[in-house]
Order: sequence, then C-alpha cells, then structure tokens
Amino acid sequence: MPRLPSAPRREPGELFGPGFTLFADMLLVGLLTAVVSLPVVTLPAAFAAASASLRRSAEGGHVTAGAYFGHLRARLSARGLAAGLALPVVVVVLLVDAALVRAGLPGAGVMASALALLALGGAVVGLRATALAEPYALSAREALRRTAGDPRGALLLACAVLLAALLAWSIPMLIPLLPGPLAFAATAVDLRSAPESRS
Repeated sequence: MPRLPSAPRREPGELFGPGFTLFADMLLVGLLTAVVSLPVVTLPAAFAAASASLRRSAEGGHVTAGAYFGHLRARLSARGLAAGLALPVVVVVLLVDAALVRAGLPGAGVMASALALLALGGAVVGLRATALAEPYALSAREALRRTAGDPRGALLLACAVLLAALLAWSIPMLIPLLPGPLAFAATAVDLRSAPESRS
C-alpha cells in the first residue's frame, strides 16, 4: 500500500502552517510598501522591493522588514527616482485630459474610453516593470516587451488593477494593504512567464 506524503512540518512557533506564510508576507510587504510610497517618488522602488521580497518568499525564503529595506536600498537608483518623478507628471496629464473629456467636447465618449484604457495599460506596464528581476529591474522597455509578449499575463494584471481600484473605492480602509496583492500579482505573472521570455 503506497504511503501518503506527510504534511509539511511547521517551524517552531509557526501557528498556521507554511501555506499561510506567503499570505502574511504579502500583508507585511503591502504595509511597508504603502508607508514607503508616501513621498510618491519612491513608489516604483517600493513596489520593486515588494516584488523582490515576495519572489524570495515564493522561493522558500523569509520576508522581514530588514530584507525589504535591503531590496529598497538596492532599487533606489537614478532610474527608480526618475520613474518616481515621472509618475506625478503622468497623473497630472491624465487628470487634465479627464477634465477636458468632462467638459463635453466633441468625441468625449471615445476619448474617455481611450483615456481609461491608456491609464489601465500604463498601470499594467508599470507593475510589470516593478516585478522584473535583475538585470532588468525597473526597465520600461523590458516591461513593454514582456507585456506585449504575454497578453494573458497582461489581462491578469489588468484584472488585478481593476479589482484593487474597486476595493479602494468601496472600502477605503483597505488602501494601505492593496500594494501587497498588486505586487504579488505582478510577481506571480512575471514568474509564470519567465521561462517563456528566456526561450
């Protein structure tokens, strides 16, 4: 009679078993990312550090605040800060365009749809860029290439962004936790498409 595989053993002091560890890591990383993202210019580096931490957790490592801040220091480069400075500019342009659409100009309906798709696409590419491992960390070109080459992953990330926006609108108290699931979704999409991108 074949023996059933034994259940994974718990570490000393581990209450919920290893299946719960990734969820707890995601919540911790989400809170740290929300705090670090407050200056706005650090948002890309914060999400990249979150993705690196969750990648390490998925490979069996442990996520700690110290490890997160180590990843953050490594990603607070000129590229990361430039992306952080460009983010408010993009948001202002989108807000101005949205105000023009609401003004009732001809073709406002088409422009509103195009603007929504553009914002969603930018969020997907931005999340892909933050989930890239070295040596492509925060590379917009590589993120665009992987997004175009993996439409299913792009659709999954678009759904994650829309769900996060819906949760932020309906339950604002969840906003500090939302960076964790978004970084987790971006990391999972990148990990599942990594073998395809290497071939």
